[in-house]
Amino acid sequence: MHQALVLIILDEICTKFPSEDYFVEKCLQLTKEEWQEWKEGKKVLNQEAMQRIKGLFTDYEWMLMQKVAEQTMFFPEKQYYVVQQFRRLKAMIAKKWIETPYSTTELITKTVHSGIQDIVTLKISLSYGEWGYDDILTFSMPAYISKKIECSSKGLLEWVNRDLEDTYVEQTKIEE
Repeated sequence: MHQALVLIILDEICTKFPSEDYFVEKCLQLTKEEWQEWKEGKKVLNQEAMQRIKGLFTDYEWMLMQKVAEQTMFFPEKQYYVVQQFRRLKAMIAKKWIETPYSTTELITKTVHSGIQDIVTLKISLSYGEWGYDDILTFSMPAYISKKIECSSKGLLEWVNRDLEDTYVEQTKIEE
């Protein structure tokens, strides 16, 4: 299960930061050796480092990641495509959410330079009417995607329904 979590975390790091080394050294302030030992399951990270890792994900994404990783214990063959499974499920859930009147969809077009390419964030929230309890899914994607969405005749919701899963799952950053 730990290796499945590591793969999903590495994919998220590679999506949002110039490199894994950059994240480890600048954000976590760990040595490469400490990080490698954690990835191999030989070392436990301190609480602050784990909070920074958790901060890469929304609460809902963190819960989903745990469920996907747990599946690899019951079905070991799933470990070979755990990142794609996580991304596919996120996209599938997002498509279900936007069908409800309780969801909001937002394209955050302020590009963040990841060091490799500019990225935009698609944020889909499901509101329960109580402050602080919304479930949120985020999708960091190359900035050129925002142009495709703008060109879509019906806009963002149509693009999410038609293209989110293919676009998001295809952009996996790490080899499993």
